[in-house]
Amino acid sequence: MGMLWRTTRMFFFLALFFLWRATAFPHTMETRQPFSIGNLTVEPGKTGSGWLRVPEKDGVGTALPVTVIHGAAKGKCLALVAGVHGYEYPPILALYRLRDMVNPQTLSGTLILVHIANLPAFQKRIIYYNPYDWKNLNRVFPGQAEGTLSQRIAYVLTEEVIKKCDYLIDLHCGDGNEALIPYTYWMISGDKNLDEATKHMALAFGISPIIIDESRSKDITDSRYLGNTAILLGKPAITTESGYLGKTDEESVSRNVSGILGVMRLVQMIEGKAASPFEPVWIDKYEVVYSKTDGLFFPRTKMGYYVHKGQLVGLTTDYFGNVKEELRAPFSGIILYIINTPPTNVGEPLYEVGRPKEERGGSPEKK
Repeated sequence: MGMLWRTTRMFFFLALFFLWRATAFPHTMETRQPFSIGNLTVEPGKTGSGWLRVPEKDGVGTALPVTVIHGAAKGKCLALVAGVHGYEYPPILALYRLRDMVNPQTLSGTLILVHIANLPAFQKRIIYYNPYDWKNLNRVFPGQAEGTLSQRIAYVLTEEVIKKCDYLIDLHCGDGNEALIPYTYWMISGDKNLDEATKHMALAFGISPIIIDESRSKDITDSRYLGNTAILLGKPAITTESGYLGKTDEESVSRNVSGILGVMRLVQMIEGKAASPFEPVWIDKYEVVYSKTDGLFFPRTKMGYYVHKGQLVGLTTDYFGNVKEELRAPFSGIILYIINTPPTNVGEPLYEVGRPKEERGGSPEKK
């Protein structure tokens, strides 16, 4: 009986010890599972990189370079996607820099870094399109498993990235032909809680102006845009723009890195003081003007300049120099971007105008 009593008493005190430990130090008792994306599996507290495969069809396939930084502590999963357009370099370079900055041992949660979402376009240095199907990847979401290459890339990103994350940032900039000022899209879903979360993300990213975008499709089968797909699946997401004309300038790269770190602090993935609150310029109306001509475009203003309704913004000519169109501002506002290389094709964008909200009165909180 003495041995049985001593054994019973030992197990009793051990049970009390582990109960006390779990109560006093709950983080030490957490079970942190590996994180998998495609064929890549990363253990807690580790960083891993690999290829996210896009299946071949008719002999054409690709793979996307991805990195997973799987924090030692539990937290949110934030997906960062760059290179949806292959000539947009600052976001791509920002993610490579971020990979070396973030320590998985001190990270709470998980980062998914899609370094180059449209690798075929990046390899061929092509603006807008995928060279195998000439589709704009950011117009074919949520994609199709058996579709063209762009549609298959979109499908893989939807299934393996969007559906596995809690938050998403779709990182863009001015393509190789676009002179573009930094700005952010705050996409309105109609869900009050979701819209509030995405608004805070836009503010935490820290660039202005912020476009209040109510134009996106509410049909998940025709979501078209990466960020909008995340929104329609209930994942807070923003689309950002920092960089222009295919450049790799330090200011644009650093702005992307700083913005990502701001969102990471917002969702408590890293320690550090949140950025000081700022009041951005809110854009409540925007319009992209498209070309009706194959030929050349000659801008008559610059990115960031204010234009008045009816003001001449640019000219298109045919290949012999004959003026075909005089393009004017559809309303008064800021030139968010404007094409700064001569080629223009029917249906392609020439410039975008945004109207600051204060010109109409009110504030975004009153929407």
